Amino acid sequence: MIWLTWRQFRTQAAVAAGALAVLAIYLVVLGNQMRHAYSTDIVGCLPEMCTSARRDFEDAYGVPVALAGAVLLGVPALIGVFWGAPLITRELEEKTDRMVWNQSITRVHWLAVKLAVLGLAAMAVTGLYSLLLTWSASRYDQLVGGRFGALAFASRNLAPIGYAAFAFLLGTVIGLLVRRTLPAMAVTLAVFAVLQVVMPIAVRQHLMTPVTTTVKLDLAAMSRSDFMGIGPDGARIDGYTMPGAWSLTTTSKLYNADGTPYTAAQSEKCHGSNQQEDMACTVSQNIHFSYTYHPADRYWRFQWIELAVFLGLTVLLAGFALWRIRA
Repeated sequence: MIWLTWRQFRTQAAVAAGALAVLAIYLVVLGNQMRHAYSTDIVGCLPEMCTSARRDFEDAYGVPVALAGAVLLGVPALIGVFWGAPLITRELEEKTDRMVWNQSITRVHWLAVKLAVLGLAAMAVTGLYSLLLTWSASRYDQLVGGRFGALAFASRNLAPIGYAAFAFLLGTVIGLLVRRTLPAMAVTLAVFAVLQVVMPIAVRQHLMTPVTTTVKLDLAAMSRSDFMGIGPDGARIDGYTMPGAWSLTTTSKLYNADGTPYTAAQSEKCHGSNQQEDMACTVSQNIHFSYTYHPADRYWRFQWIELAVFLGLTVLLAGFALWRIRA
């Protein structure tokens, strides 16, 4: 049965291996280029040149890294569409199920072997690509940060392996239910795409309880923010991010030490002609704001949790498929 599965799967395996080889060459070249640029332009840069050097590095490699991540996000979808969806529908449409499922090997045994071999292959291909991309983009991620970003998180380390296993079983189950290849492929792609959008927007942040803390508005907090000023709802600070953290707060109201709102009149006292003096004056007013986030040290826990979630869903889909095919 394993030999038969390999015979039917070898063309798909060859295509996947060829594509992975091409991507590996590209990622190795890209990774070495970024390492050279990092060691030459970033490490040991003069203080007055570091900001522009970092900006140039991000401008040069931001798009290639993002595109490589987007391709990796598409790999599980392609696996679900082209490996999972036709797995059973092909047998049904070609009428070979009447022969295959009436041999000494039961249809449950047939499907179990197929799921095991192709599922492990899907995880291996995606895992190798994820490993290569994680290595290649390591200097970029180290400099730019944002490991919790939707694209970066989903295209690094462990999470893509879970996506691949789930997408393959999703396609298989949808094919088993729809029983037609093209509709099954379309539904698989649509469902997986929706889940890839819903997961980072509505689910991932709730996998662990976020931390809410009070941050004092000092010079460091100002440097990590995008904007501070007076809006319709009072004084606020926008875009503050702790180093390496996943910020769940985008805008925070400013408060005095006694808990009263920071006012425009107080802000006007620190408006002068010298920016540094203005910032020092604002800091001396002892202002604070509330900030909700996931700490940087939770990154690997989120990776393991998300991997476990998708592998758990994969097991449930596999159980359903093995039960359903007996009918």
